[in-house]
Amino acid sequence: MDYYFSSPFWAQCIETSRNLAIENPEEINYNIQPMFGDLDAIAERGILRILVTHSDTDFFFDHGRIRGIQYEMALEFLKHINEGRTNRYHASEANRIFPQFIPVTFAELLPALQAGHGDIAAALLTVTPERASEVDIVSPQGREVAEIVVSHINAKPIKRTADLSGKSVYVLRGSSYQRHLKILNEKLKIAELPPVEIIEADNQLLTEDILELVNAGVIDYTICDDFKAELWAQVLSGIRLEIPTSEGQSLGWAIRKNSPQLHEALEEFSQKVRKGTFLGNVLFKKYFENTQWIGNPLNQSEREKFNRLLDLFVTYGNRYGFDPLALAAQAYQESRFDQSLKSHRGAVGVMQLLPTTARDPNVDIPDIENLESNIHAGTKYMDFLRNRYFSDDEISPVNQRLFSWAAYNAGPANITRARNAARDAGLDPNVWFGNVENMAAMKISREPVRYVASIYKYYTAYRLVEQQGRRKADALESVLAD
Repeated sequence: MDYYFSSPFWAQCIETSRNLAIENPEEINYNIQPMFGDLDAIAERGILRILVTHSDTDFFFDHGRIRGIQYEMALEFLKHINEGRTNRYHASEANRIFPQFIPVTFAELLPALQAGHGDIAAALLTVTPERASEVDIVSPQGREVAEIVVSHINAKPIKRTADLSGKSVYVLRGSSYQRHLKILNEKLKIAELPPVEIIEADNQLLTEDILELVNAGVIDYTICDDFKAELWAQVLSGIRLEIPTSEGQSLGWAIRKNSPQLHEALEEFSQKVRKGTFLGNVLFKKYFENTQWIGNPLNQSEREKFNRLLDLFVTYGNRYGFDPLALAAQAYQESRFDQSLKSHRGAVGVMQLLPTTARDPNVDIPDIENLESNIHAGTKYMDFLRNRYFSDDEISPVNQRLFSWAAYNAGPANITRARNAARDAGLDPNVWFGNVENMAAMKISREPVRYVASIYKYYTAYRLVEQQGRRKADALESVLAD
């Protein structure tokens, strides 16, 4: 259903970046190394890492833009803690915390959190004793869920839980659905009835994927949260909603134990999004009562236009040795992919290059009103910046691109000045994050810091989602093959 990432473009981008050996994917996945600590440590590094699952309601892309209830909730939470820090500690704009979204599979949410690859697992996780023993789950008051059976319309109806006896039910591995089916099996055993055959879905699949398999008749039964089932039943005509297997379950976000500052901040925020509040109701209705995100893909002409844009990133990324996904993230930051956009300084279109820069002999592609020339000019200018200013062997390929982004925004002379200041301050002049970016904020402004962080946020999400997309396709093929 996520029509943008069903395009061959994304696989082509990943294949291009792999062939170019641009960077180690592990550097992209989790910002190089695991990190721990409470809210004070998060504030010190300036990045809140938010683990999310890529789904059509939680975290997804709409014409390159990130949307989803977890995305919007996370931004609201950051607004809450940034405002709180400003009021409490007189923190400045330069010290605000920025988000980094890290898409993972459902099965990876809690392990990645505990391993220090994220600070919050932002999903509507049901509170269970097993999870509560491993992590802290902060639950907005009043937001409860029932888990219900969803069947294919031609499967035998389930009128009571005992009707599941002897049936095969596909559920997410490690989910509360699986736990509650195991409890049901204990009851069936007492009643001397055959147990439910609990089939754990591949780690790459989400509940939405299993619902589509039920809709196609590949699977007869699954378990789903009631609000998700009711949403998808509006667009999947082959499914039928049955009885609940559990009710009154609390939902929330997970954090590592022994994080009292973050826990307190989330508890405060949960009051703003609990059931019945304006913000909580608006976001919940937007993604779980409105089917626009899952039932109304772009028309064919708009889709062809978008794919044409993406194909150009592949073409010129390949020519100049840039990951096409990195170019796409940069273009989204610059113009939201809008070729008609003009800045107050006269920068044009998708990658927002000034005509004077495009006419410079180092670029020499003047017709940037044309979409292809515009992307060509922007990519060639990035290539010039990298090769002229940041091609030292001491600078990793990842940092070469980060510095080039910063120079694209603030000018190469300014970034060179920030690198020199970093060296004088005992920081690493060859590393952007946590080093040169600090000097850029002091010597230039916070703008190049925000610019690079925002592009990196989109690039990380684009890349991880595409990697998961390929693994998910393999998982679905495996189910269909069975």
